[in-house]
Amino acid sequence: MNFLPFKPKSIRIEACSACQLKCPSCSTGQGRIAQSIVGTGFLRKEQFADLIAKNSWISEVELSNWGETFLNPQILDIFRIAFEHDIQVRASNGVNLNTVKEDVLEALVAYRVRHLTCSIDGASQETYVQYRRKGDFEKVIYHIKTINKYKKLYDSKYPELSWKFVIFGHNEHEIPKARQMAEELNMEFHYAWSWDKEFSPPKNADLILIKNGLMRESGDWMPNLRAMCMQMWKQPQINYDGKVLGCCVNQWADYGNAFEIGLIRALNNEKINYARGMLMGKVPPKDDIPCARCHHFKDFKNASLWINRKEIYHLLFRQTLYPIYRRLRLYKLRKM
Repeated sequence: MNFLPFKPKSIRIEACSACQLKCPSCSTGQGRIAQSIVGTGFLRKEQFADLIAKNSWISEVELSNWGETFLNPQILDIFRIAFEHDIQVRASNGVNLNTVKEDVLEALVAYRVRHLTCSIDGASQETYVQYRRKGDFEKVIYHIKTINKYKKLYDSKYPELSWKFVIFGHNEHEIPKARQMAEELNMEFHYAWSWDKEFSPPKNADLILIKNGLMRESGDWMPNLRAMCMQMWKQPQINYDGKVLGCCVNQWADYGNAFEIGLIRALNNEKINYARGMLMGKVPPKDDIPCARCHHFKDFKNASLWINRKEIYHLLFRQTLYPIYRRLRLYKLRKM
């Protein structure tokens, strides 16, 4: 498959693939990620600085994926480097916020980290720890309050904070209290269903939503699946050690190492383009392509809901031509 080489404005880099919690349904907490191609480690500030310096078109970086971002001992420096290069940093995939130093909490605000999604599945220690095992609910709330303290001190709205509440049978009774706490902490409140249907399943999903005034999520799982697969073009995933994984799900093989062969080459080589061709339904699956081992791709293939060229060209336009067009238009308006 031949594609136009592209330079994504937004990328995902795993800041740290380790986690201090032992959540029962989590691949990281149960040790499976450590044994995969992802492995255990953290992004080093020198490698991050070098990647950013050599790829100056990058304007946004997502730092969270398999592990806990704040376990990276150099995370404060990474925030600073991003800030100095005018790069918007996020941890929107999710952090548990159990272990973090106060100077890092201040750095979140001082270096204008854009957004944090905090995974908090309960409104009390007793409930929270049933899934977030080894977690400390009160410490998490204290850290959020500390962030808010610095936001007030710096007169900043960043980072914007979201409370992500995964609904289980053991915590459904605390949804109203959690929503109230989120509001008091100036956090957006979002809920999600656990993918693990065996662990503490909710007793009555429809009744939970009705009682708590929540909107039912779409029963169609394909939009979320398409968003993950579009990461291959829109926001490719890079491991802490430079391995290009393509998407946030891949844990089987890489497409090259961005730290060793360069980001553009790693994002535009024959192997990753073949994977994109698979996602478009243009080429048959190959065993050495990570997508072939992904159950999401199998669902995607069975539904025949392929990524199409129109989506890709629209994305490429937004990433490359539109910024140029916008700058030219602003220049002409200033000259009028």
